[in-house]
Amino acid sequence: MVLYVGVDVGGTKVLAGEVTRAGTVVRTARRSTPGRRVSVELVEDALTEAVLEVAAGRRIAGVGLAAAGFVDAAGERVMFAPHLPWTGDAVRERLSRRWAAPVALDNDANCAAVAETAYGAARGATSALVITLGTGIGGAYVLAGEVVRGAQGMAGEFGHMRVVPDGRSCECGMTGCWEQYCSGNALVRFARERMVEAPTVLTDMTDGRPERLTGPMVTSAAESGDLVARQAFAAIGEWLGAGVAGLASALDPEVVVVGGGVSAAGDRLLDPARPVLERAVVGAGHRTPPRLVAARLGPEAGIVGAALLARTARWSGSARAALATRGVVQTRAAVAGDYRAGAIRAPRRRRPGRAARGSW
Repeated sequence: MVLYVGVDVGGTKVLAGEVTRAGTVVRTARRSTPGRRVSVELVEDALTEAVLEVAAGRRIAGVGLAAAGFVDAAGERVMFAPHLPWTGDAVRERLSRRWAAPVALDNDANCAAVAETAYGAARGATSALVITLGTGIGGAYVLAGEVVRGAQGMAGEFGHMRVVPDGRSCECGMTGCWEQYCSGNALVRFARERMVEAPTVLTDMTDGRPERLTGPMVTSAAESGDLVARQAFAAIGEWLGAGVAGLASALDPEVVVVGGGVSAAGDRLLDPARPVLERAVVGAGHRTPPRLVAARLGPEAGIVGAALLARTARWSGSARAALATRGVVQTRAAVAGDYRAGAIRAPRRRRPGRAARGSW
């Protein structure tokens, strides 16, 4: 079987997966993201580890990379990433050479939107907003089946809309951004603040040390009925509804799909968001608000969409030149592990496929 790999790199983790033509993930590998304040090489080593593990010695036909950052219109560079060290880096070409395989690059939320449109909750919709809630907030607008990318490829950065003037500082350099009030980080922050004010099982889960609190802990506590954890989800949900109402007023989508790690809470997150959306959207009471639904592909949407982009991208001269190296994957000995040298090699030249983001 021809092997296509999708890689989703976010603020806290790298997830790579082998994805079939039907959008099914059959094998995955996960690594921690070293963070923003480290060298680019450390991040790309983590990506390489994950790709090597998924490849397991097989030849790769293409890799799709879903990056949590601003990707240029050509699909070549990550111009800025609030939670990663890339700043104007030629990520696509560099990783294509390192892996000796074609690489297609796009924003992670765009990739999730591609996946949900092709296989998931936005399938068949004429227009859809896809919101991804993770470390921060990503987003994409899909119109007539195509992701709207904007003049510089940076459309959909909904998480950095300013919703509170002079509000919380954001890693993007601004203040009051939506993701500071509605994201995985915001969920944990709210719960930490409440931990010192009210009895909660979160105290026992963290041994009384709020700095140890994580999003999955809050989710687990909410499922067990803990009041503080449920209040945290309610607060985040209300902010979700308020932000979506603003986007719906501007774009009038048929459906709003909410994905990302935080969305695993399902209706615990969406139930408090829906009434806020219905009240706050412009023309409330005189229109039908968009459907607000959970993503169907869960945390794997990014890798599914990235692999689909890789599968349908076109070849270019620069990509063929990169493949001419046909070299051993450039990685440290510790990264290589049990995988044989040169495990990832270029495929034979194939007929160009349908145009997609970041043509090869």
